[in-house]
Amino acid sequence: MNTSEIIRLALAEDIGSGDISTSYLELEPVAGQAFMIAKAEGVLAGLEIAKEVFLTVDKSLKIILYNRDGDRVEPGAEIMRVEGNPASILQGERTALNFLQRLSGIATLTQAMSSELEGTAVRLLDTRKTTPLLRSLEKYAVRVGGGFNHRFGLYDMVMLKENHIRACGSIGEAVARVKKHNTAHKIEVEVTNIHELEEAVRAGVDRVMLDNMNLTQIKACVRRFGKKVELEISGGVTLANIRKLAQTGVHYISSGALTHSYQSLDISLLFKE
Repeated sequence: MNTSEIIRLALAEDIGSGDISTSYLELEPVAGQAFMIAKAEGVLAGLEIAKEVFLTVDKSLKIILYNRDGDRVEPGAEIMRVEGNPASILQGERTALNFLQRLSGIATLTQAMSSELEGTAVRLLDTRKTTPLLRSLEKYAVRVGGGFNHRFGLYDMVMLKENHIRACGSIGEAVARVKKHNTAHKIEVEVTNIHELEEAVRAGVDRVMLDNMNLTQIKACVRRFGKKVELEISGGVTLANIRKLAQTGVHYISSGALTHSYQSLDISLLFKE
């Protein structure tokens, strides 16, 4: 689903059969001015999406952006100006803010976590723990914040997790079944201890996810296999511990929190009096 279709559906959800609050006011269609204003410090993402929301409501609206995605803003900063029919601005307000606030929240958290990795070679990855139908937008916000995208879905990388392995009986058997298809896709396997990691390496996988291991376990895995296979940490990653995790020497750290535990950036839209 492309962005325009997502916006169309979001507006249809909100407006439904009509904006009765605005229509009952019988506002004159004289040009008004409204400003999006940051009420908290953070990283912006989704400006063009917010702009498209307003233009989908009314193509005659004039949108002026004062920032670009990736810019850091302070409280009180004017982000965007919207000029035109006040009724149109009111109809697009909430949907535009919903996109901008949430995507900016993701970008803000991602930048905070990725900044903790400075000086290391570790890449911060997102996961598939995204809002249904908004994955492409949320993964875009991760990139804006300085992170990188893991697989987009079940179709672009083989990822064998605990239930896949249980269904086949072992890591070696699961990987062997995949390799029978001569797949060109990378193969990653989730493991919970160094013995499972050893089995995954013997099976010839490309990457191994160290799931919810402690620092001592991770360091042991890196010492033995860090030069033989790509290693990724997942589970329990926070701002407080991500630096120490990165210093173990792994190649990747993935965090579902980027797209499911962020705080939306506080942004308001106010009409000029």
